[in-house]
Amino acid sequence: MAGPFAIAYEDVLTAAERIRGRVHRTPVVTSQTFDTLAGRRLFFKCENLQRVGAFKFRGASNAVARLDATRAARGVVTHSSGNHAQALALAARERGIPAFIVMPRTAPAVKRNAVAGYGGQIILCEPTLADREATAARICAETGATLIPPYDHPDVMAGQGTAALELLEEVPDLDAVMAPVGGGGLISGVAIAARGFRPGIAVYGAEPAAADDAARGKATGVRQDQAPPKTVADGLMTTLGALTWPVVRDAVDAIYTVDEAAIIDTTKRFWERTKLVIEPSSAVPVAAALGEAFRAARPEIRRLGIILSGGNVDLDHLPWR
Repeated sequence: MAGPFAIAYEDVLTAAERIRGRVHRTPVVTSQTFDTLAGRRLFFKCENLQRVGAFKFRGASNAVARLDATRAARGVVTHSSGNHAQALALAARERGIPAFIVMPRTAPAVKRNAVAGYGGQIILCEPTLADREATAARICAETGATLIPPYDHPDVMAGQGTAALELLEEVPDLDAVMAPVGGGGLISGVAIAARGFRPGIAVYGAEPAAADDAARGKATGVRQDQAPPKTVADGLMTTLGALTWPVVRDAVDAIYTVDEAAIIDTTKRFWERTKLVIEPSSAVPVAAALGEAFRAARPEIRRLGIILSGGNVDLDHLPWR
């Protein structure tokens, strides 16, 4: 594994100690139905049962806990309308510090309400990346608060890696782990944690074919821009970051893509068979594990761990309705 990267295995171990007792140690579950469909044993790490309903609370908790008292008192800032916004708001509330959450004015009311419910102070902006970044920079300048981005940050990456560390502590003889790929905070943390825990283990990513910048990057060796994505896996529409991309390039064995029909079908089937609610982003690596491309390319992988990244679903807008 090439390097150096933004984080090392020791950073994941330290993060695990730092957030112990703050985050849930989520269960690992199995399903005979999905084992049969995949043709191998699958072990699902249930971050859909994590606080705020997603793995994002791990990275946010680690980043907030690492701040010294002086910096922490000035608060934290992020620009996000997804799970990271809620995660950072809750982590800040539990430390007793302010969280300024920049959200696009088009963000659904349910997401705004969730952030506000966790104590976040919402600042609305225009729905463009440039305006989100500019607004977050302004808030940092005005308040002295620390920017904690959703994924391209060492403390966030290390925190996310603790999910894989827990998975391997519980099921140490896995042949490989797989995680969904969006901005890369999760998959980069998973790769560093898994390879540190068990050198030689395989690490795979999965993403929607409609948001496949990681797969294109792996194919070319160059970080790719994200074409305007249109996918039900709305948590995976972000482009890889400057810190996460080198880990994906050098420490992830392959990226598998799945189409929208497979994501929707797998989400629904997972609900039906396991009685666990996962969001479409979580279904992406499950769909990849069931897909013909992975089955044909990796017959040697008999025991595969899959990170279920979250379970936050808008029940009024299910993808199969």
